Amino acid sequence: MEKKKLNIVPQMRKGILEYCILLILSKRDAYASEIISELKESKMIVVEGTLYPLLTRLKNGDYLTYRWEESLQGPPRKYYTLSEAGREFLTELGTAWDELSNAVEKLKNL
Repeated sequence: MEKKKLNIVPQMRKGILEYCILLILSKRDAYASEIISELKESKMIVVEGTLYPLLTRLKNGDYLTYRWEESLQGPPRKYYTLSEAGREFLTELGTAWDELSNAVEKLKNL
């Protein structure tokens, strides 16, 4: 019987998407399509159906705020902004990422 392959890479990506979203928004305010484009450019493939629940969770956690801006190319756009709590959370996530990354590197180099 052939072993079923685990879908590990997408699961790993999903686990760090919130961190990646906060990293993008730490550089500038952005609307959902811009966030998706940046994630795709970075090979962190994501679809709108995945992004919106994460943005809502981050907003409900007071890590993000948003504002509506008129667009010359269609309906108004919702621009997301990192809140002060979001900046603090980003720092915490960065520390956790560094610790995890260092631990994995040590294990790889045993």
